[in-house]
Amino acid sequence: MYQYFYGLVIREGTEGVPAHYVEALFEDAGWARNTPSWQKEKFSLIFTNSTWAFTVWDQDKMIGMVRVISDKIMAANIMDLVVLSDYRGRGIGKKLVELCVSKLPHGDWFAHTSANNFKFYETCGFEVKDLAENGTCAYYGYIQARRDGHR
Repeated sequence: MYQYFYGLVIREGTEGVPAHYVEALFEDAGWARNTPSWQKEKFSLIFTNSTWAFTVWDQDKMIGMVRVISDKIMAANIMDLVVLSDYRGRGIGKKLVELCVSKLPHGDWFAHTSANNFKFYETCGFEVKDLAENGTCAYYGYIQARRDGHR
């Protein structure tokens, strides 16, 4: 599926996403740096086991992406929603969230993110729960990898 969005092209699909573009987005967001060559394939492999994905293109340059992990029936998790910093503030992220939710409109959607993104997700219809009542338990392997000197 292709969709046009203010002169950009949004592609749906988990196959053929170029690793070097994903790495560039992650670096721009501050999520990756100095990735060893033997680990670079992870930037394309993350799509292999994702349920859905959307990428945003400005001609031949990927400037945004989101991927989803879901059971396709009841629940879905938004993973790695990122837009290149030069393109932020144009509604691209919100459009990507809308496309994701449209895949499972009556399911429960989750987006684990930092507090500075809460308002963005609220504008997309998500609720930020009172963590005194509800919360998500998480283990961050990348933090342990950094402690072990692998990142």
